[in-house]
Amino acid sequence: MQDDFQSIYKQAVECYNAGQWQGAVFWSERCLSIESDNADVLHLRGITALALDDAKDAQRWVLKAIERSPNPVFLNTLSVIQTHLGAFARAAESARTALGIATQGHPDIDRSILLYNLGRALQLDLRFAEAAAIYRDVIDLNPGHVEAHNNLGVSLRSLGQLDAAVEQLHHALAIQPANPVAHGNLGHALLASGRYRDAWPHFEHRWATFLDERGDSKINPPNLPMPQWKGESTRADRDRLLILHEHGLGDTLHFCRYIPMAMERFSQVGFAGPEPLRRLLSRAFGSTSSKFVYLDATRVDLRQWDMYSPLLSLPMAFDTDADSIPAAVPYLHAEPRAAQRWSKRLAGLQDSARPRIGLAWAGGGLLPGVDARRSMPVDKIDALISWPHALWISLQKPVSDAKKLQRRQRVHIVDWMNEIDDFADTAALVASLDLVICVDTSIAHLAGAMGKRVWLLNRHQGCWRWMRDREDTPWYPSMRIFNQKTCGDWEGVLARVLAELERDAWRS
Repeated sequence: MQDDFQSIYKQAVECYNAGQWQGAVFWSERCLSIESDNADVLHLRGITALALDDAKDAQRWVLKAIERSPNPVFLNTLSVIQTHLGAFARAAESARTALGIATQGHPDIDRSILLYNLGRALQLDLRFAEAAAIYRDVIDLNPGHVEAHNNLGVSLRSLGQLDAAVEQLHHALAIQPANPVAHGNLGHALLASGRYRDAWPHFEHRWATFLDERGDSKINPPNLPMPQWKGESTRADRDRLLILHEHGLGDTLHFCRYIPMAMERFSQVGFAGPEPLRRLLSRAFGSTSSKFVYLDATRVDLRQWDMYSPLLSLPMAFDTDADSIPAAVPYLHAEPRAAQRWSKRLAGLQDSARPRIGLAWAGGGLLPGVDARRSMPVDKIDALISWPHALWISLQKPVSDAKKLQRRQRVHIVDWMNEIDDFADTAALVASLDLVICVDTSIAHLAGAMGKRVWLLNRHQGCWRWMRDREDTPWYPSMRIFNQKTCGDWEGVLARVLAELERDAWRS
């Protein structure tokens, strides 16, 4: 019987190693029918479930294995599974337990693997200083660990240590020059440092940095059967450029400023973008020129175009540095009659003589890890909307119940967003306001692009475009930035905003 068990177990392992997941399940369960409490088989069944993208089932099997044998390898697997499930604190605890057991009696275990998974759990739990210390331990044990260098660079960037971050990311690329994730992260670090010309070539790998909890790419770069335009000379009377929307509406509002520049270089410019921006951008760039056309991103005839460019690659194509940012505003405008309708409606409200302040407190959910940091919990806005000297106007389109106004808050803020269908509508409402206060989301870019006074409530060590510890930005002359001094410190940010409101600073 033991010979049969070993033979079946060997078959299960071979299937797993060959990526034959269903075969691994079959033979593992045959093993368990003989020895139901065999820890190695239970662990194998768990990692097979993880390979099949069933992390909850994987955790169940691996916990059974650990009950029978608290092996550091099993605990390391549990840490990986818990990271996959978003239970980052528990993942760190499991990794620490694995390290403790390995130190006591398992000298053959590669501690760098256990440390790396501990660092990753800490990093995803936004405990960047702890993660950085662990990644340094990994590098001490294994100087060629490219992922540790890369993640150390990202952690240091999140701590605001930009020069050190750049250094580590260069180390990663020295080990593995073609690593797209390290290139993309280096691009972000250089941009946050204001080193734009150095950054743009690395920023071309930005898609590789949008990773899920398993480290897999969520967004792929475009792959079109035509050359990408990177700033080469063009035949302005003949060549046609197709510009591609990327992932964020805010990014499009930010970088569409380059479209008029492209129109000077090409006979026609098409923008393949999302429907919510069609009316706003068509009016901005197509109402006075036949060169611009707004395209349905799902129905582009590639035969009509000679070259293409992702929208966020245009700064590189135009050789943008910190001193040559195209910052002339406004470059987006509200339709005058629509803006007038909102203005009249606001004028009819009680307290209409008070300053009209628009408010947006949350972003979308495209990148959950980023959104959790940039979005302000809705209950925090009480500190603002209870300030009695303003007419507060919601600019928030909630994407989840957690981001909706609470019933008690509705008496303090005018919310007409259910009447807003797209960004042309939003622009018309924004045009009627005196000030916009918002977190780092598309509303900030819209208000800035319209030349509207906007106060940005910025997360700690936020997006590269706001650089570090600045209260202004060369991208939007009308923007003022209120930075968190520590991660999650919305109270401190709002206290400074309220102090400025009390001083009537919004009028200046």
